[in-house]
Amino acid sequence: MIDARVQTDVRSKPVLPLTTRLGPVHIAVTGRDKALAIWRDVVGLEIVAETGNQISLGAGGKALIVLETGATGPVVSRTIGLYHVAIHVPHRADLAQMAVRALQRNVRIAPTDHLVSEAIYLWDLDGNGIEITFETPWRGTLGHPDEGTYAVTSDGKPHSGRDPIDMEGLLAELGEKPVLVPSMPAGTRIGHVHVHVADLRKAMDFYRDVLGFAGFLLIDSFGMGDVGLDYMPHTIAFNIWSGVNAALPPAGAAGLRWFTIVLPDAETLAGLEARLAAARAPIEKLADGIETRDPFGNRIRIAVG
Repeated sequence: MIDARVQTDVRSKPVLPLTTRLGPVHIAVTGRDKALAIWRDVVGLEIVAETGNQISLGAGGKALIVLETGATGPVVSRTIGLYHVAIHVPHRADLAQMAVRALQRNVRIAPTDHLVSEAIYLWDLDGNGIEITFETPWRGTLGHPDEGTYAVTSDGKPHSGRDPIDMEGLLAELGEKPVLVPSMPAGTRIGHVHVHVADLRKAMDFYRDVLGFAGFLLIDSFGMGDVGLDYMPHTIAFNIWSGVNAALPPAGAAGLRWFTIVLPDAETLAGLEARLAAARAPIEKLADGIETRDPFGNRIRIAVG
């Protein structure tokens, strides 16, 4: 358990192997065409498969996002669920290509420089949050919140971690005669998932001590925590920005259905399942693994692959 007197010192080594990764994220949307207008035409994911009301989207033939059509309404604000899913791209030019696709379609974006990454935030037409990320760890490190510095550049200068991206410099990645592309390249992956919770310490206890990720940050003043593996940015982030009394959204609303954690072997799965049982977390057996929920109801599927 986290000592409340040391509110931000939650750093730990991961129990999970470093080869653990995130798998497909399932998200409910109201309609096919409306969803594809953002996820395919702006984000740049390709349709990998389509069966019934499920549309698998990905890059390089690998499914990353599964959209489930038929939600009865948009995302309900101030509820438990998805804040955003972060799709990490292999090259800075891929981030620039996505920015151009958004600008061409008059889609609102929020380009943000986190120092250890550059991110462009946007939302689909149902309100599902999306982040497109290019990791830049060589540019600096995240500081310790107790020291009053969120981030420090590689040459020792403080950085807010929330500066706007230099868009002129970003678009220059495309060269003098840019060739625009409609899709994300192979190597694009689900880098992290950021969810709404109702209690930071309970979330840290679950994601760090039960699931087995490394503790990175817990910033009370910001209302956010991070866990991961062996590097920043995080694998899973959580915040209390929906409020400490936030509840699950009504049935049928658009939003997160579940996200997937992929483990390297059955032994790791057995250890994680034992930790879930000891914590009295829900466990549902599936054909390829198990499903559980965090203390607030966010669904998580855990598979071996």
